This record gives sequence, C-alpha cells and structure tokens, in this order.
Amino acid sequence: MGMSVGEKSGGMNSEINITPLADVMLVLLIIVMLIAPLLQQGVDLTLPEAANTNDKPENDGQTTLAVTADGRFFVENQESTEVNLLNDIQAALDQKLERVLLIKADQDAQYASVMSVLDRLQRAGIEDIALITERKVGSGGAGGGGGE
Repeated sequence: MGMSVGEKSGGMNSEINITPLADVMLVLLIIVMLIAPLLQQGVDLTLPEAANTNDKPENDGQTTLAVTADGRFFVENQESTEVNLLNDIQAALDQKLERVLLIKADQDAQYASVMSVLDRLQRAGIEDIALITERKVGSGGAGGGGGE
C-alpha cells in the first residue's frame, strides 16, 4: 500500500500498483519461452533427406516412433523393447485424438528393422502411418516437388 504524498488528508492510497505484477509476469514469460523448446527435444536422430516432402506441423495430437541407428525403438521419447513395441504404440495411440503414427528413422538405421516394424504395424491394424524426413536442400530449387 502506498501513502498519498501530495494530499493533506494523510490517508492511505487504495489503488493497486500492478507494475511489480507485470514485471514478474514478463520475467515468467521469458523463462517459459526459453525453456519450452528445450523440453520438446526428442531422440537424437539424423533423418534421411527427400526432395518430395510435405510440411506437416508436429503437435501433441500425433504419436511418434523413433528408430535409432543402433536399432533401438522410442515410442513418444520413451524407450521400448521390440517385444513390447506394439503394445506401447497402441497405448500411445489410444491416448491421442489423432490416430496417426509418425515414424522417424535415423538414416543409418537398418532397412530391415524399419520394414519389420511397418509389417508388424500393418498386421496389428495400424494403417495411418507417415515417414518423417528432412527436406533435401538445393536439388529442386524452391518448392521441391511437394504435392499440393
């Protein structure tokens, strides 16, 4: 509470000073803006490049499966064994609104392990699958051949 300085009454000022509140909120906003991208990092992969890619924004409504170069599997950034892989994927898909599985495979991952996962997913009835790649730079100019 502040005191009235210029008045003769000598009473208390009943107005709320929101300047400190605004300062605290701006500091919290800056902290959230700096930390949020760091929290969204997933499994460290080098994705293969492709010239005919479409931009699809990632959000929380999508389930991701990452396959590393050494053959490990990560469902929603949680490591999974090959035995429990389908159960973990089904559980992750059941928690999401959009039942699409995004597969991010390292460019050095074995082709056989990715195809084995695709085959097992098809037999389990999971058909909405997308493969995530990096856009190839320079070979097709601007536009690159994405389907519009």
